[in-house]
Amino acid sequence: MRRAAAVIDLSAVRANLRQIRALAGNAAVMAVVKADAYGHGMGPVARAARREGAEWLGVALPSEALALRAMGDEGRILAWLWSPGDPDIAACVRAGIDLSVSSGWALEEVIEASRRVGTRAHVQVKVDTGLSRNGVTLEQLPDLLDAVAQAMIDGDIDVEAVWSHLADGDTPGSESALRQVEHYLAALELAEGRGIRPRLRHLSNSGGLWAHPDCRFDLVRTGIAMYGLTPAPILGDSRDLGLTPAMSLVARLAGIKGVVAGTGVSYGGTWSAPAETALGLVPIGYADGLPRAAGNLLDVAVDGRRYPIVGRVAMDQFVIDLGAHELPHVGDDVYVFGPGQHGERTADEWAAALDTIGYEVVTRIGPRVHREYVEEGS
Repeated sequence: MRRAAAVIDLSAVRANLRQIRALAGNAAVMAVVKADAYGHGMGPVARAARREGAEWLGVALPSEALALRAMGDEGRILAWLWSPGDPDIAACVRAGIDLSVSSGWALEEVIEASRRVGTRAHVQVKVDTGLSRNGVTLEQLPDLLDAVAQAMIDGDIDVEAVWSHLADGDTPGSESALRQVEHYLAALELAEGRGIRPRLRHLSNSGGLWAHPDCRFDLVRTGIAMYGLTPAPILGDSRDLGLTPAMSLVARLAGIKGVVAGTGVSYGGTWSAPAETALGLVPIGYADGLPRAAGNLLDVAVDGRRYPIVGRVAMDQFVIDLGAHELPHVGDDVYVFGPGQHGERTADEWAAALDTIGYEVVTRIGPRVHREYVEEGS
């Protein structure tokens, strides 16, 4: 193995998708592979999701959707976030990629691209039902729908879906989720009144699968659950949800040396050895996406035993306290996080300790960390 690798278990991805599909019932599944599949590698994860029957892939950026096409994916893809003048819009229309529209300027750009390419664009209208991010407000929705209906008549677009996104989809019984469902149904009525009958209605994210079964409609979008992490601690951990973390962050122990009591470690000497001990050098740091705040807070596993991270995490490396007896060996695998099979903490446990979410822990692992892919039997 190289100095460090993110080992991605594609069998876990597929098993998680089977669990998700069982929860989704009759709804189709969109596998969200934006941000390089949450750091897991967009191409391999997308292919695994397709093999497991995912009808849709979801990405944030048009460039991500085009990258999927370049990798050979010929299925349905939705891209939902871009700025005015994005140069990839026409290419997406030509490639049959669905584009989310939530404003007049976005619709105009899609119409212009459709006319330039000479084919109808696939459009999904996104409504802001309470998240207050991307999406057209209910107050502005009638004007946008009027323009959408005219573009349909003109032969510029087809409307595949009207959709929205939950702000508190992870919390069972959330009042805001109930209000969002009401607003979403009102949006569908406004579309119906203008002759817009979308083929798909979708509102649910990963958390909504467990917390809000009434939000499944025709399609569910799954991101973090597909990667085996919990959408929110209130729902339980991955094991409670029947999921398996797909990413294991592993490095190779690059050095061991003994130090005397009082020896300071790393920048600023925020940790000093309380007694004679051995220190281990792990060649991965915040430039690789490891949180700098993990120093003096978390631990890693070597040969099934946990060792604390001591001192500040540096750009390319961190130090662990190995103690004075039964030392591991240079070159041994250091499991930073993973499913827990080697004694390591999970990404969700790292997130809890760092007051963040598992999404951030895995997504921030950068390109200097080699991705290795395994499947059952390989």
